[in-house]
Amino acid sequence: MPTRATSELPAAGFSALGLPDTTLAALTALGYEEPTPIQRAAIPPLLAGRDVLAQAATGTGKTAAFALPLLANLRPNAAPRERTSALVLVPTRELAMQVAEAIYRYGQASGAVALPIYGGAPMEGQIRSLKRGVDVVIATPGRALDHIRRKTVFLANLTTVVLDEADEMLDMGFAEDLEAILAATPAEKQVALFSATLAPRIAAIARTHLRDPEVIKIDAEKVKAGAIAKVRQVAYIVGRAHKTAALGRILDVEQPTSAIVFCRTRNEVDEVSETLKAQGYGAEALHGGLSQDQRDRVMKRFRAKGAELLVATDVAARGLDVQHVSHVVNYDVPSASDAYVHRIGRTGRAGRSGVAITLAEPREHRMLRNFERATGRPIETLPLPTVADLKARRVEAAQDALREVLREGGLESWRGLVAPLASEFDPLDIAAAAVKQAARALGNEEEAAEIPAATVRPERHPAREREADRKERKAAKPAARGAVVRGKGDTMAKLYVGAGRKLKVRPGDIVGAIANETGLEGTRIGTITVFDRHSIVEVPEGSADGIVAALSVATIKGKKVQVRRDRAG
Repeated sequence: MPTRATSELPAAGFSALGLPDTTLAALTALGYEEPTPIQRAAIPPLLAGRDVLAQAATGTGKTAAFALPLLANLRPNAAPRERTSALVLVPTRELAMQVAEAIYRYGQASGAVALPIYGGAPMEGQIRSLKRGVDVVIATPGRALDHIRRKTVFLANLTTVVLDEADEMLDMGFAEDLEAILAATPAEKQVALFSATLAPRIAAIARTHLRDPEVIKIDAEKVKAGAIAKVRQVAYIVGRAHKTAALGRILDVEQPTSAIVFCRTRNEVDEVSETLKAQGYGAEALHGGLSQDQRDRVMKRFRAKGAELLVATDVAARGLDVQHVSHVVNYDVPSASDAYVHRIGRTGRAGRSGVAITLAEPREHRMLRNFERATGRPIETLPLPTVADLKARRVEAAQDALREVLREGGLESWRGLVAPLASEFDPLDIAAAAVKQAARALGNEEEAAEIPAATVRPERHPAREREADRKERKAAKPAARGAVVRGKGDTMAKLYVGAGRKLKVRPGDIVGAIANETGLEGTRIGTITVFDRHSIVEVPEGSADGIVAALSVATIKGKKVQVRRDRAG
């Protein structure tokens, strides 16, 4: 098989890669500043119609590497059945949802429709979506083959097929399924294969299904021995709706002397820094939208410890050399392992110890394994600090502050205030009252709310996925009639969702939003009634408030909608 190694990459910047103006505008609006190596190497040949064989691990930014070129070949005016131009095959439903969300965000301005299909989700809802017409289908192999055999997915007009994490799909036993799917696609098509390794069986697939591919190899970031030995790596699994609250809680407990909080986009940098300022932190924003004078002022304050927190994008923090950083926080999981290595290398310098904290959404927890491999060190997954933890940390901090004041001395002038009270009250009670008054002055007595724990769903094994498919088919007809499937002992609550037929909302959209944002299994969601301007959905009572909180900051059909408990229910 002829191969061509890619050694010279285009100049930095998405504008140098040949992407359409609409895509560049979307990336700018999202705050993306610079492509990763795999994106710089893969996007130009994919846009040129070349097949691509890429060796790149999960976490190198490869989703955008194939997703952005797909948007240049859409056929939005085609008949619904003939509209699908790309098929992306992935090993797990978590990755299917992640890729679909990425394509939606990149192609929102052009109206791109991406549909994730995977085992464990109702087949009927997927069929209805396919009939309405979709541009890109993102599927696990087992479910894709099921739709092909049912003739519910139309592949005759495919121009591109992507095999993402091909080695993992082979490890999961999908080799025969992949061959059957590829055989059902047009002979004339572009194929992009991404794999962490180029083992012989991957090479065999490439020889059979790729034509003169551009061969790309992105080497993993090498970490010098002992370079991060003094950095303690921890992670918290957090639902998207609660990330900001979780960040504040973690900072309250950790109390870093100086920290860098990394966000993926400029918009998030601005939002997070403003939120932290409102919570009383000295936070500064640093991103590519700042002028050089603004950047210099921010860095001067941070280096002089006039600001304890620096909220930044990767690109803006490049070349940053500050020795006193005690903590690095990944507010967003980095898109690439080398980015993670670079980020956490900002702490633990000059022989000091440091802490690297990552806030991962439930579907992103699998990325942590890649970071462990990249650093050669474990990442400890911790439960979010509770209100009790926060109170204990505040007590500890107050005790430390009192010890410092006592060591400093110079308390003679204050004894006159305490002496008259000592004859009336116990000296220990007087000291406690003084601490309480100080806490009131600092606003530390307000009651904090517990942050809901996020649930990490296990990845599906192919055999279990197929078994789930069989069970769904048996239960499909009752479910279509509106039967309520409930967990044992569930008491149901009704929620009002301010979107209905006018926004073309379907029950599957609401189920998908709840499942994606909270991790609640679709089988635990009850009856969904869609009206013209709103919908009513039954959910387990114990999950109702968490779902309201999660959906209130999420979007349904690309729009933020009102979500609350149904007043009539």
